[in-house]
Amino acid sequence: MTTTPSASSLHRRKLAGLLIGACFALGACTHTSEEVTGTIPDDYRLRHPIVVENANQTVDVFVGNGRGGLTAAQRADVVGLARTWMHEGTGAITVEVPSHTPNARAAADSLREIRSLLSIGGVPANGVIVRHYRSPSRQFFAPIRLTYPRVKADAGPCGMWPEDLGPSIKNKSYLENKSYWNFGCATQRNLAAMVDNPADLVQPRPETPAYTGRRNVVFDKYRKGERTAAQQTEAEKAKISSVGQ
Repeated sequence: MTTTPSASSLHRRKLAGLLIGACFALGACTHTSEEVTGTIPDDYRLRHPIVVENANQTVDVFVGNGRGGLTAAQRADVVGLARTWMHEGTGAITVEVPSHTPNARAAADSLREIRSLLSIGGVPANGVIVRHYRSPSRQFFAPIRLTYPRVKADAGPCGMWPEDLGPSIKNKSYLENKSYWNFGCATQRNLAAMVDNPADLVQPRPETPAYTGRRNVVFDKYRKGERTAAQQTEAEKAKISSVGQ
């Protein structure tokens, strides 16, 4: 004989199924939240890493409509760009000159002086590429743009605040005594801007050869039993002793 379940029994079964499903859903939400929180590293060097990448160094030379040639400040900018290109440039210098603009003729006159300054700064003739461009807005002061590629170290961006700094329900790192998100970002960004060679952040430089001239002199004195330190005259001793007077 087959028995049919009552309506109250079916209702209890449906309610139990809903409760089990809700438990699984809450457990999944909690597990996902823990994974997201756990992916944030505590070390600021991992949170804000310094990246070595390709970048462009650009100098704009603004040329007026009625004047050809460069000012003293513009000459200094061009000479400085040639000097830095010799040190860090990884490609040719591209000189973009405006055309079909009110200052196009003055820009052409200034281009000759720019090429002369680059040549004086040590940039070879095949290291300069000249291109002409049309200004989309036909602006009055369409600049001459000098650009070259280089290797650059960068970090950031800084200033992101995904959570409060003070005690808050949303700020769990404060209660756990952890550093905030932007901690160390400015230090990393300043270090990337100040480093002379970005490759130094990846690998050390090789040692330079020893100065054998001075080393031979010191070893010769050592073999003879003489003092290896440099000897000071009485006049030099008097100058040093009179500094604090």
